Amino acid sequence: MSLVSKLGSLRRMIKSNGGIVGTIKNSFWTDDFKEIYFVGEDKFGNKYYENDMYFLGRNRCVHYNVQAVGFDKDSSNVPAEWHRWLHYTTDDPPSKVPPKERKWFAEHTENMTGTSQEYIPYSTVKPKIESWVPPRA
Repeated sequence: MSLVSKLGSLRRMIKSNGGIVGTIKNSFWTDDFKEIYFVGEDKFGNKYYENDMYFLGRNRCVHYNVQAVGFDKDSSNVPAEWHRWLHYTTDDPPSKVPPKERKWFAEHTENMTGTSQEYIPYSTVKPKIESWVPPRA
């Protein structure tokens, strides 16, 4: 590649990331310099990007809402409709083809395992092992 084409690629990368400051912010959060194009945003503030010039598996990405998650980036913050698009189950993002709303669909919540809000099922089954209680005199 010539120097001119490399500089042109750098200019496009900086422009697609929102300028020099946006490129530095994106590189801080993703540890990557990529030329990406905005595809859509979900109701939680996560933003989704794509560039078909990259290999399959590297051409779609998500930038999590920093105000909502901070440094705790977790893939369970991605709703199901965007998860389908990120994992190539569908070619059309939900911003172009919105999913059908069904009344029995549950609202998306993130996985709270490992926190104080994790789900612990209530058990009515008697435990198989019981602690020994000494006899009273």
